Amino acid sequence: MTHPSRAALDSAFKDLPRVSTGSDGLDDILGGGLDANRMYLYEGRPGTGKTTIALQFLLRGVRDGERVLYISLSETRRELELVAHRHRWSLQGVDIFELVPPETTLDPERELTVFHPAEMELSETTNLIFREVERINPTRVVLDSLSELRLLAQNPLRYRRQVLALKHFFTNRNCTVILLDDLSSSQDDLQLHSIAHGVVMLEQLAIDYGAERRRLRVIKMRGIRFRGGFHDFTIAEGGLKIYPRLVAAEHHKNFSGEFTPSGSAELDQLLGGGLERGTNALLIGAAGVGKSSLALTYAIAAARRGEHAVFFAFDEGRATVEARARTLGLPLQEHIESGRIRFQQIDPAELSPGEFAASLRQSVEVDNARVVVIDSLNGYLNAMPDERFLILQMHELLSYLAQQGVLTILILAQHGLVGPMDTPLDISYLSDAVLMLRYFEFGGRVRRALSVVKKRSGNHEHNIREFRLASAGIKLGPPLHEFSGIFSGNPHYTGKEIPEGPAE
Repeated sequence: MTHPSRAALDSAFKDLPRVSTGSDGLDDILGGGLDANRMYLYEGRPGTGKTTIALQFLLRGVRDGERVLYISLSETRRELELVAHRHRWSLQGVDIFELVPPETTLDPERELTVFHPAEMELSETTNLIFREVERINPTRVVLDSLSELRLLAQNPLRYRRQVLALKHFFTNRNCTVILLDDLSSSQDDLQLHSIAHGVVMLEQLAIDYGAERRRLRVIKMRGIRFRGGFHDFTIAEGGLKIYPRLVAAEHHKNFSGEFTPSGSAELDQLLGGGLERGTNALLIGAAGVGKSSLALTYAIAAARRGEHAVFFAFDEGRATVEARARTLGLPLQEHIESGRIRFQQIDPAELSPGEFAASLRQSVEVDNARVVVIDSLNGYLNAMPDERFLILQMHELLSYLAQQGVLTILILAQHGLVGPMDTPLDISYLSDAVLMLRYFEFGGRVRRALSVVKKRSGNHEHNIREFRLASAGIKLGPPLHEFSGIFSGNPHYTGKEIPEGPAE
């Protein structure tokens, strides 16, 4: 017996058709969609979005001119139409086969004659399904849900045999099948996993405060290389919006690592020429010391060069930031209106990390943002359902932005105002540059000090300089050589003349 060569097998299977899931995000996770003419399982507790994503799968088939069938053992046509109406969909072109009792009768005597899955023999139910599929001859089928078949089967062996019968029936029908399961069984149905060609799990998580979080994971997909791990998603008008987990290694483009001017010659000098593209800088200091104002100068400078910048605000509203910009003489509102700067207000209680990463990617890949400001990491930390993974997610975000040639400005507020500071998150080792901003008191006045404590790419000044937030922007003074203990919170002046600080 002659066996086909590896090259012949590669050629035969390379051109196997892929079927869109109806979700761009899930198609991206699967590297293009599902293998056609196979049986897949979508499982999740009630309320996770199984019916919605199943309808998306069928509606995509309708748009492609295919015949599609929704077999419902748990929901009525009216309930499905309500789901579609809420998403502004039309179910025209979707054949719906109900195996649930109609809602039009309340007569107890008539109810005795109505077919109901819980009262029908399992074999009769499957035969009804087979006959309807043979009559419609669809290329896409959704069966909702397996929990009803499990109840009819009454024992695991009979249930498995019926699922295998379904699989064998669809094998030679050129039909892609999605089975839905609400996980009503007391334990994981691993037998069902072994039968299905692929398994997608949907979850809904309740967190201590804020909106619930939903996430998706591809557990198994035979012969398809997929992006593993959890992927956040939301249910909005129009269906499930799935945000594939960001993998920095998949995104890279060539760019020049030139300096990115800040708009302040003194600040660029302090940084040894400036911050390079493809790097990130961490601005760390007490609340109100000037971190956001410093970040704004970079965004404004980019807009003045004709580049795009994006400002993600976790802590402050647009009105507050615009008022601060006007105080500093920075035309932020003008550049927002022109589209050079995009200001996005983020509510940490409502936004998932995956949705934030997707918004960031859109800014970089669609809007071509060259400067990204995240204000602040404290707010981003609050958006995380599990702060243990914040460092991993931030590492992936920063790696992605670096490979895109973006200058990233990160803001981290320390606890306290003067004296010893407490840092809620140590991310300095991920940062290419760290700028420390501190308050200090001298001569009965509260002053501000700035120093570059780390810069991986090239030399920088090691001086501590006083700076002032003035009507003409940020002004830096000469090095504070005659001071000691500024960053420790106990400044000591050894000079003879009282320093005046930066000029207006």
